[in-house]
Amino acid sequence: MQLLEQAQEKLVELLDRAIWEAIQSHPPQDRPLPSPHPAPLSKTQKPSFGRRKVFVVRKSLLDELMEVQHFRTIYHMFIAGLCVFIISTLAIDFIDEGRLVLEFDLLIFSFGQLPLALVTWVPMFLATLLAPYQALRLWARPRAGGAWMLRAVLGCVLLAAHAAVLCVLPIHVAVKHELPPASRCILVFEQVRLLMKSYSFLREAVPGTLRARGREGIWAPSFSSYLYFLFCPTLIYRETYPRTPSVRWNYVAKNFAQALGCVLYACFILGRLCVPIFANMSREPFSTRALLLSIMHATLPGIFMLLLIFFAFLHCWLNAFAEMLRFGDRMFYRDWWNSTSFSNYYRTWNVVVHDWLYSYVYQDGLWLLGGRGRGAAMLGVFLVSAVVHEYIFCFVLGFFYPVMLMLFLVIGGLLNFTMNDRHTGPAWNVLMWTLLFLGQGIQVSLYCQEWYARWHCPLPQTTFWGLLTPRSWSCHA
Repeated sequence: MQLLEQAQEKLVELLDRAIWEAIQSHPPQDRPLPSPHPAPLSKTQKPSFGRRKVFVVRKSLLDELMEVQHFRTIYHMFIAGLCVFIISTLAIDFIDEGRLVLEFDLLIFSFGQLPLALVTWVPMFLATLLAPYQALRLWARPRAGGAWMLRAVLGCVLLAAHAAVLCVLPIHVAVKHELPPASRCILVFEQVRLLMKSYSFLREAVPGTLRARGREGIWAPSFSSYLYFLFCPTLIYRETYPRTPSVRWNYVAKNFAQALGCVLYACFILGRLCVPIFANMSREPFSTRALLLSIMHATLPGIFMLLLIFFAFLHCWLNAFAEMLRFGDRMFYRDWWNSTSFSNYYRTWNVVVHDWLYSYVYQDGLWLLGGRGRGAAMLGVFLVSAVVHEYIFCFVLGFFYPVMLMLFLVIGGLLNFTMNDRHTGPAWNVLMWTLLFLGQGIQVSLYCQEWYARWHCPLPQTTFWGLLTPRSWSCHA
């Protein structure tokens, strides 16, 4: 009865919140309703599709679910799993070497040269902080003779220099200094984040700035709002956001501690479940049986890694920054675990990135195509997302092996159109989770095999095709 009462309270709260959000996003009554027979658009007009992202004060879904004791027990089970990994590590070290010492060799290796990565981030951030805003200020000045043309060209030069710094500098540092995976991960995530935020700022601010250009003075968003946007956990620019009244520093510390715990958890999983299996796999002859067994073995650590990445980044890290900045809208994800279709899974897994793709790829694609190419716009979303995901994997691991590209663009695209929202019921949710397990197993298995194959079988001479050809197919060191 207690469980039913708590579930009923949560359902009523979620329903009230959904009704309030719907009221907030409803067009005002004084706005005329569209005619059932609209007038044809002129050649210079473009149709408007969808609606803008509406930010409201709301908590993350896991924070709401953690208020239920029965759900907190699942969280405690994961903590118990971490304790088991620590105890097993201590026991194995004591049996094998007669000592009780926790070794963090994998963690130390992964975050090697971290100061260099942080120093590289500084010019990347400064370029993003100054170049887009100054370019917008130049374009916002009144149009008068050739001086405005010079300012327009100078603004474009600033943006080109900004793009060059973000695109070239992290790649140059990572390749020249051979940064390890975690340090590379910091650089590539910041590179992609700053590029997406810069595009959103210009996309949202330039139209209004150009419309107000003929008035007296200069109209441009305030620098403080742009600076706040660069740190707040959203990729959609607005002049203002809903804010919470105060900062709960104990909540911030708790989320950062949980994120650190997830990093340690991931290191234990890789060290205990992946490294012993894949470290010497390239020394054995390749066989289909060995490949299938390795994929099946990698499904459990793969799904653990997926859950840890979700909890550490999309919940803990983003909520910590949202709390420090008093950012009110904490809907960084929805209940993706209840999805019965991959189309719903893609929409709810990462709401922050989905909002950006929906606003600037899908909706702008429909705008450019005149509303006649929804399939093409959706394909564009998959293409952009797949290419960026593959680029991140390539940057972090230091080699090109398009497993993620094939799984995301080909398999994921087919599943998005075949397992759509018309399918409901528990069986479809079980099928989605089964495919997630297999997909994570394929990724972990193939990427681990390629990593160790390139470690055991270095190329005698570096060639272009040698860099593109998977080493795990031919390495038998």
